[in-house]
Amino acid sequence: MNLPSMPPTPSDPLIPVVPTHRCASPWWRVLAVALALALLLGWATSASMVEQLKAQIKHLQAKVELLPQVRQLAVLLDDKQLPALLVTFDPGVGVLQLQRLNSVTETAQESLQLWALEDGKPPRSLGLVISEYKTLQLPLPAQALAGVAQLAISVQDKGGVPDSEGPRLPYVFKGWLVQKAV
Repeated sequence: MNLPSMPPTPSDPLIPVVPTHRCASPWWRVLAVALALALLLGWATSASMVEQLKAQIKHLQAKVELLPQVRQLAVLLDDKQLPALLVTFDPGVGVLQLQRLNSVTETAQESLQLWALEDGKPPRSLGLVISEYKTLQLPLPAQALAGVAQLAISVQDKGGVPDSEGPRLPYVFKGWLVQKAV
């Protein structure tokens, strides 16, 4: 009688045990762990850089809001049509800035006075231009330039003249007030 043969068992000392699956080399495991760590480090670095860029954008946006935003400007020309004065206006701060572009100065008994010129209305004084500075800032509400077509400078007696008198002498500098596109 033939007995059915039984598959060998691992407990049989005469039959070698052959594994049914191959084990991965330890080097492959180390490489897999190193790649996983590199991937994690790359993700953390990119996430950090994104946050830093967001913070820089917010910082730069805040700086831009503090910068002057010129809305109106004029270049006042002398009698030879050469630039004499650059006038810019920032309504956010309410400052009219005047920058001298030539070396003309008034005498000790005179003052340079800035005038707003509107069509069909008498000239309105915006203030005195002090010659000791190349750049001068005059506080001015935004409504002060509403409807103004031109700006002009005249020479007046020391201290200037009131609006009711108007300029006593012809304008030495004059130019169009231009509204900058927003």
